[in-house]
Amino acid sequence: MALLKFFRVPKNQKYDYKPRFWDPQKEELQKRLEQIELAKKGGVDAAKSRIAGGFRKGYASNYQSRRTHVFRSNMILLGVVAVLLLLSYLFITKYLPQIAAALGTNGQI
Repeated sequence: MALLKFFRVPKNQKYDYKPRFWDPQKEELQKRLEQIELAKKGGVDAAKSRIAGGFRKGYASNYQSRRTHVFRSNMILLGVVAVLLLLSYLFITKYLPQIAAALGTNGQI
């Protein structure tokens, strides 16, 4: 059996590569055309896709709007943290001596 394999010439390996090209502009155009077709038909699905597309497109293209929203969100977060720090300071200064006295530490912490 080994003798038969010795005389057999190996076959060429096949390499089946099919290149794929991606054109983002063409894909965006096709999506817009599909949305236009849905809008022509009308209905609930058309309205949903139109509204969702407007949100995505408006948010991604308007950098200043996104920046404003992020800044506002960060300021709200900073305000909440500041209020919590103030409340915890007031709680500690007012109630910690009473808690320490109740535990019997005589004000030594």
